[in-house]
Amino acid sequence: MSSSTSSSEQAARAAKWTGFTGAFLSAAVLIAVAFLTAAFLIDPYDSGRSPLKLGEGVRPQGPRTALASRGRDPRFTGAIFGNSHIQLISPEELHAKTGIPFVSLIAPATQPKETFATIDWFLRHHRAAPPQAIVVGIDNYWCTANPALPNEKPFPFWLLSRSLPDYLGGLMRFDLLEELPRRIGYLTSGKAERARPDGYWDYESGYGVQGYGTNPEIIARLQKPIEAGGGNVDGAFPAATGLEELMKAAPAETVLILLRPPVYVTALSKPGTRDAAADAACRKAFADLAARRPRTALVDWRVDRPELRDPKLFFDHSHYRQPIARLVEADIADAIRKLN
Repeated sequence: MSSSTSSSEQAARAAKWTGFTGAFLSAAVLIAVAFLTAAFLIDPYDSGRSPLKLGEGVRPQGPRTALASRGRDPRFTGAIFGNSHIQLISPEELHAKTGIPFVSLIAPATQPKETFATIDWFLRHHRAAPPQAIVVGIDNYWCTANPALPNEKPFPFWLLSRSLPDYLGGLMRFDLLEELPRRIGYLTSGKAERARPDGYWDYESGYGVQGYGTNPEIIARLQKPIEAGGGNVDGAFPAATGLEELMKAAPAETVLILLRPPVYVTALSKPGTRDAAADAACRKAFADLAARRPRTALVDWRVDRPELRDPKLFFDHSHYRQPIARLVEADIADAIRKLN
């Protein structure tokens, strides 16, 4: 009798645990669905996927998550792509010089793979008002022979994805628990600060507080030669191939400017070296692209010129200051005018 009672008690306890587990899992699923639904409708990064009519733009934040909002803004028919090596190129200056309203869709420390995703997003959201000009910063990361085009830093590919399931999966993130209330506050407050729509971000103040431009030890580093040719002497250049393929989705009238950004003179390759051969091979890959594609030009600032020998115009080997940015902008605008 006691054995039978014990078995019944065990069965009852097991049934209770089974019921509790089922209820817990059901509650977890309901919470997850509710969170995902709220995130989709509130559209935390202004991707435009929500069926609701929400306020324009996003609150001040890093450029990676602000790219979706800026990249779909129909007011901008010109765009600047790349990393911090093209960050100082001003959308306002290019607008003034060309008449084309530009947006900066840069993100520091990004490489070709991230840039392709951003260009694709921009093109997909500018079909009604075709893009007039695209400017891409072609630094040594674009010289890789690796067809996988690996990226070194985290990037929200899900946010710019063509796949809705990828986007929904990306919304299931812990950091959105913090972002959703901020988004709600931005949308409901009449005084909420909006992130700069054109995406321009002047890095000079950030470098200044770290001692760049004033610290003798940091300044001395500029005088130490480095190899920055990319190391790819005779391999394929998948970034050039990928960009050419991607630009087939752009209208034929869209101007494409390939900018080889300035570097300090000690980062220029020494003639006759393997580094120089790699740099020349990479340059040729993009020069050939410019020759094949109509309305395309290569603007090359990786050449020895007086401005690249002035240490006061650089923070490090590849980050230049405003005076050089103004000169580069003038060359970009001149190239656009000639192509038009």
